[in-house]
Amino acid sequence: MSDSITLTGIVATDPRHVVTGTGLHITSFRFASNQRKYDRETGTWSDGDTNWYTVSTFRQLASNVVGSVRKGQRLLVTGRLRVREWTAGDKTGTSVEIDADSLGHDLTWGSSVFTRTAPSASAPAEFPSEGDGPAPTEGEGPEASSRSDDRDPAEADRRLETDDVSVPF
Repeated sequence: MSDSITLTGIVATDPRHVVTGTGLHITSFRFASNQRKYDRETGTWSDGDTNWYTVSTFRQLASNVVGSVRKGQRLLVTGRLRVREWTAGDKTGTSVEIDADSLGHDLTWGSSVFTRTAPSASAPAEFPSEGDGPAPTEGEGPEASSRSDDRDPAEADRRLETDDVSVPF
């Protein structure tokens, strides 16, 4: 069983991106998170202890992180928490890692611009990509999936802004 966690904090190192021999994209970086406390007696804020994490991302998320995240930026990170004991010679310690499911800029501290990326070949087939547009409705033939506006993200965004779209929950 893994524990899910959501953190806010600061990217402490530039993201490191690798592609394995099997084509798996992995991006990781160090992440610092601390709690601020308000002291009513003095009327000031103070920082608590800093917790350090290694955040690892995989596949399409890893590719997006390497192009979007920089050292010093404030993020929200959600993922699975892993705590591991390690030994290296005569030294021992504990590493705390997060396998990120999602992350993004903390908009409390600034603004961000979202750019949709094309899905990778490793995306699960059962989930349509955001750029595929709505699924064909009954009565529509195969020509519905080959429309040029379904392959153009800008056109899909325009349709989302102007079309009436209902999403079942």
